[in-house]
Amino acid sequence: MAGEPGSAERRWTDPVNEGRSPTPAAPRATSTDGRDTALTALIRIALAVLFLDELVVGFWNQVFPESFYNNFPTVSLTPPFSEHYARDFGGATLGLAVVLGIALVAPRAVFTIPAAAAFSTFAIPHFFFHLTHLHHATPGEKVALTTANAVVALLGLLVIALTLVRDARRRRTSAT
Repeated sequence: MAGEPGSAERRWTDPVNEGRSPTPAAPRATSTDGRDTALTALIRIALAVLFLDELVVGFWNQVFPESFYNNFPTVSLTPPFSEHYARDFGGATLGLAVVLGIALVAPRAVFTIPAAAAFSTFAIPHFFFHLTHLHHATPGEKVALTTANAVVALLGLLVIALTLVRDARRRRTSAT
């Protein structure tokens, strides 16, 4: 019978880890002083803002592309409407929302850093595009567009920075 002494089935053991899990354990959820908990809360808040932003924009663009083009503030400042590009942008934005949502639910570095990096890969060039294409915008549109795009672009970078700080603190705490 399999698993009995003398059977042909043998259990493989990792000679380096000697019975321990071959993958490292997830970092502890909290530190003794609560700072890691506060950092995780800030990470989750930033991820929630980015997730909701991408979910709303992506859904609206994917399902109602012409409505998005005609009604979303300052979109009319861009080139003429193209349903193909609007739906492609909507789908890609929904894809970012999925990755951000996963990171929001499980804010481990393995999820938060790639999600925030993917978002930032879009958001930073998007910010600079709008920053250099304000010539037809009103002063109020210029302020709103620049501020909104700067905030979300910085949030992606903030998630990365907070995750790195939180996990460095956890490593220092567990090493002592």
